[in-house]
Amino acid sequence: MSADAGQTDGGKRSWTVAVRDRAVSSWPPEKLLADRQPSYVSSWIYVFGVLSIASLVVIIGSGTILALKGPGWWHFTGIGHFFNSIHLWGVELFFFFMVIHLWGKYWMAAWRGGRKHVWITGAVTFLVAIPCALTGYVSQQNFDAQWISTQAKDAMNSVGIGAFFNLMNFGQMYSYHVPLLPLAVVALVIAHVLLVRKHGVVPPFTLAAVTAAVADKATAGGGDALAAAPPSGVPAGDTTAGNSGTGVEHPAPEGST
Repeated sequence: MSADAGQTDGGKRSWTVAVRDRAVSSWPPEKLLADRQPSYVSSWIYVFGVLSIASLVVIIGSGTILALKGPGWWHFTGIGHFFNSIHLWGVELFFFFMVIHLWGKYWMAAWRGGRKHVWITGAVTFLVAIPCALTGYVSQQNFDAQWISTQAKDAMNSVGIGAFFNLMNFGQMYSYHVPLLPLAVVALVIAHVLLVRKHGVVPPFTLAAVTAAVADKATAGGGDALAAAPPSGVPAGDTTAGNSGTGVEHPAPEGST
């Protein structure tokens, strides 16, 4: 196979070259590791997104140590109590920051401009994190875990999944909590970040664009003036499916000052 042509002896293109070209076209270096961002990225709502990722790092790190040491260590030693508390508060902060970030992006309509998969991965991450936290609570090996599992099993039985998701089975819950669900959360977070890098951060709604559309509709002869507003909420000038994230500002809409 020729290294330059990236083809096999039969003339077919190598799959490794196809994967590499697809990756580079979707995430060129200037988008994957951008050194400039639009001014509207300087918002607290994105700080909460970064804090969610930072909390997840703390959760994975402390959880790995707890899994290696076992219940006897985290219940009966001082350092075990410390790491157990770090893990617990990491989970609390993860959900706190993620809920704020998720609700903020909901009201900003973060799915605009072809960014629906960015929104979906973020929302699904929250949904997968809930059973991940639940399995962690019932894996503590204390009275708190016993109480939660005995109460929550009725909820599982009421929806018909108690036979497959048995909260009274420590081995099953520990297997879900340690390798499976955290890996799913991490994979979704990575996909979410890569999609943000690919499509860029959603631009804010522009009052000038909506006002100009309303004025044009009113001048044209009435009707529902708001129907003339951009349906996806993308500002005028944002003609691409996503912002490149290179710091280039969008041109002002026609008729604005």
